Amino acid sequence: MRQRARVGPVPAGARPDRRRLPHRSPLGVLRGRAQVTDELTAVRSKSSRTSRRIGTFIIYVLLAIVGISCFVPFLWLLRSSLMNTAQIFSTPPEWIPNPIELGNFSGALEAQPFVRYFLNTVLIVCLVIPGVLLSTSAAAFSFARLLWRGKKIVFGAVMSSLLLPWAVTLVPTYIMWQNLGLVGTYAPLTVPAFFAAGAGFNIFLLRQFFQQIPIELDNAVYVDGGTPWTVYSRVILPLNKGPLSLVAIFTIIATWNDLLGPLIYITDPDTYTMSQGLAAFRGLYVSQWGYLMAASILVILPIIVLFAFAQRYIMEGVALTGLK
Repeated sequence: MRQRARVGPVPAGARPDRRRLPHRSPLGVLRGRAQVTDELTAVRSKSSRTSRRIGTFIIYVLLAIVGISCFVPFLWLLRSSLMNTAQIFSTPPEWIPNPIELGNFSGALEAQPFVRYFLNTVLIVCLVIPGVLLSTSAAAFSFARLLWRGKKIVFGAVMSSLLLPWAVTLVPTYIMWQNLGLVGTYAPLTVPAFFAAGAGFNIFLLRQFFQQIPIELDNAVYVDGGTPWTVYSRVILPLNKGPLSLVAIFTIIATWNDLLGPLIYITDPDTYTMSQGLAAFRGLYVSQWGYLMAASILVILPIIVLFAFAQRYIMEGVALTGLK
């Protein structure tokens, strides 16, 4: 049988018993501390997960509120385009049209030739997009891949032009086109695109993407007897279809929504753009709110369709822009 340890004073000359109790062994202490540490870590991890979930929920709620607040004006525009004037301004407001007034759209199309305005705007867009893509990509290629004296100074001047309001150059530009005898044509709206006029942001955006391509690809082309044009057309442009598509989409939206330019340079009603035609329609039919809302839907509908098909490129471009 196991004998009990003697309890009492240690006799003189006897050596004390230095045996440790099992629960006081170093290994037991370490295991206990490890268990306590694991428990604390689990509690903290659970608490942090809960806090993170609450924070994520709050962010989603705020984003939902902002999204709904941005969507409400468009929803009001859509329901008003399907109502008569009395229903639009009824109190309390009615959100569901009853009856649905589809005649507002036919009335708007009969009141103004929006089909012609649509074709005029498409023509301007088709002329502007090639000019913007060629001029901005060439300028960005020069700033990103070529070595020439004064490059940083010129690039700084281009970037500083972003700080100037467009109204600063409005009068001199108009006088120039008037002296050239081109006021009343589409030239003031399309020709500047081929010279990257007002496209400083697009140049900066493409330059950031062009700089990410390894310079070894350029050197390989030069070793094979290529020229900068070869690098530009066969290396840079094919590898940057996404950024170029993003610039094209931004250009389409900006050109489609442009009102000040057509108001200044376009004088013939037969050559009006969509935004200009809507402004003229508002002046003639300000009391016909149903017609006006229907005409507004006709103007913004192509942009909505474009965004629906191109939103992937827009989101990817915005995300990549943030990473660059």
